[in-house]
Amino acid sequence: MLRDRVKVGYPYIVRKLIGDLIHTNTKTFVVAAIGCRTNQYEAEAFKNQLLGLGYSPVEEGKKADLCLIHTCAVTENAESSSRHAIRSLISRHQGSRVIVTGCLAKKEAAILADIEGVSDVIPSQEKETIIQKLFPENGVSPFAIKRFEGHTRAFVKVQDGCNHFCSYCTVPYLRGSSRSRPLSAVLDEIQALVCSGYKEIVLTGVNIGDYVDGSNSLSHLIREVDAIPGVTRLRLSSINPNEVDETLLQAIAQGRSTCPSMHLVLQSGSNAVLKSMRRLYSRELYLEKVARLQQFCPDMVFTTDVIVGFPGETDGDFLDTLDIIERVQFAKVHMFPYSERPQTRAERLPGKVPSEVIKERKAKVLEVAERGAFELREKFVGRTMDVLTEEGEGSCFQGMTKNGLSVLLHDPALQSNQLLNVFLQKNSPRGLLGTVLEASS
Repeated sequence: MLRDRVKVGYPYIVRKLIGDLIHTNTKTFVVAAIGCRTNQYEAEAFKNQLLGLGYSPVEEGKKADLCLIHTCAVTENAESSSRHAIRSLISRHQGSRVIVTGCLAKKEAAILADIEGVSDVIPSQEKETIIQKLFPENGVSPFAIKRFEGHTRAFVKVQDGCNHFCSYCTVPYLRGSSRSRPLSAVLDEIQALVCSGYKEIVLTGVNIGDYVDGSNSLSHLIREVDAIPGVTRLRLSSINPNEVDETLLQAIAQGRSTCPSMHLVLQSGSNAVLKSMRRLYSRELYLEKVARLQQFCPDMVFTTDVIVGFPGETDGDFLDTLDIIERVQFAKVHMFPYSERPQTRAERLPGKVPSEVIKERKAKVLEVAERGAFELREKFVGRTMDVLTEEGEGSCFQGMTKNGLSVLLHDPALQSNQLLNVFLQKNSPRGLLGTVLEASS
């Protein structure tokens, strides 16, 4: 009887010992990112490289062997969030190797290096070689992604840096001049993401309108991605209105998977402020591009960025901004109070707007923007549209139409990353309420 028990128990004990040994020897990591979609993409690329080296994501409550944080410095709030995230990681993973990179690492390398617990500070321009430098004896996979953990849509970086030097922005100083990824590398990466089950691809970059690879422009890239089997939805993350030319319009309008939604950057509706910001368009050009896009795609929906309280912004300038928000009816307005950045031209401009005035303008923008978004959604009540599910809690799921409208679905059988045919029956402050008719093909 004892011999039988040993025969039964021995394989289990061996498997457990081997499993414990593997777990003990497996190095773990945590990667955190603050800021834009480009930062989110780059964080995923770090994770992909670490996984290729045999590292594993750290379990909740456990200490990681390696912590890497990708920081942001586009605003004062972003800098504050980055510093908080650094200290939080050090506190939760005491004794771990903590690597800091990103824009704040470029801007404040010496300051960050003096934080107790920070092991290395690597500036943004060197980020794509970080893992190679950490593990020079190992074969490190390319700086690219195979999946986008926790997301049903995959961001794909096609461009980095900027040449425009807007008067309020430090990005050209921190990320360097504009440079684009080879078309073939982008297409290969998207093909791999489609094979991993991703239906929606979002092309992103610091200034995506600058994309160029030889004779290949952004419009050519869009057509090439649109031709990849399995890409169901294709979006642009953000673009300036002066970069939307007729070739790009045609590529979006004629695409099989291109979405009738666009993040068309505004920043201000005042020509005086736009000129002071050194933006390369006017309010008239902005509204002209909106009208032209809607002419090509009647269901076209827009999101945008707006800065309030820029130096010299008068009440009349602010009303010009509200006027465009009311006219366009954006699905979402990302509103930022002006944040003074060192080295920029705007830092030296007169006419600083008092903080209490900025606070009042912020509240007004949010009020007008929310009202406009609600009125926009009202136009689609009673329509039947395809919805891609994203995330859910219990029986309630949130999804998005092809033109970027948020839809709430109540169905216990739903899962994320499902493409569904949905009847949009009602509007609400949180989004449209829909009823699932069937799964889309």
